[in-house]
Amino acid sequence: MPKEILNLVTETKKQLEHLRTLGVEGIRVDLNPDPPNLRLKTTPASEPAISLFGDIATAPAKLTPSNETFEQIHAEIGDCTRCPLHLERTHVVHTEGNRKARLMFVGEAPGADEDTQARPFVGRAGQLLTKIIEAIGLKREQVLIGNVNRCRPPGNRAPTTEEASTCKPYLLREISIVQPEVIVVLGNTAMKNLLDTREGITRLRGRFQDYKGIKVMPTFHPAYLLRDPSKKRETWEDLKKVRDYLDSIREIRG
Repeated sequence: MPKEILNLVTETKKQLEHLRTLGVEGIRVDLNPDPPNLRLKTTPASEPAISLFGDIATAPAKLTPSNETFEQIHAEIGDCTRCPLHLERTHVVHTEGNRKARLMFVGEAPGADEDTQARPFVGRAGQLLTKIIEAIGLKREQVLIGNVNRCRPPGNRAPTTEEASTCKPYLLREISIVQPEVIVVLGNTAMKNLLDTREGITRLRGRFQDYKGIKVMPTFHPAYLLRDPSKKRETWEDLKKVRDYLDSIREIRG
């Protein structure tokens, strides 16, 4: 009898997974004691799905492809004055790189060199990032590089919540255009803003997270590595996971 129940549970789980792939938003399994069998019921999306296996989480939202262009987004941003950061910036620093990239890097905001040159990651931290990209077998022009904020905060401080929330939607629209396979978030501020998490970078780094179906790898910001070179080994381990994942996807697709 226990073996029969185990087989029944296994088959039921398979049916549940199949229904979820078909877009059923809520699934309930009721136990009918007379005769004993399992009966599947669909439930409204607003009603929590309770089952023999506990709550069944709603399938994660997928990123909707966009027909926008970067040029349209940049034109909309214009000479932005939407938050206080415009008062001391020199240039708006837009996302740069391959707009069909499989891999994207996201930092928190431009620094002094970036503000001067109107390009992301061109200072000492940017030079280190370029070496990191090359170490995993890619060139800078093959990836996409940007920041949550496009204007330099005074003194290179972290952007405030208000400043980040004003600018982040433009980055998310760019991600929808490119649909990269992996996003590497550099540092605590960028990670928290992209993933909407309260967890710290030390806790989440090195483990793939999810942003609407896109793999996200949190790791240390290159500027932090310049201050604490001992963290380079951990960052290298994180990027090797990214490299191996991209290689595995390429092999699957042939």
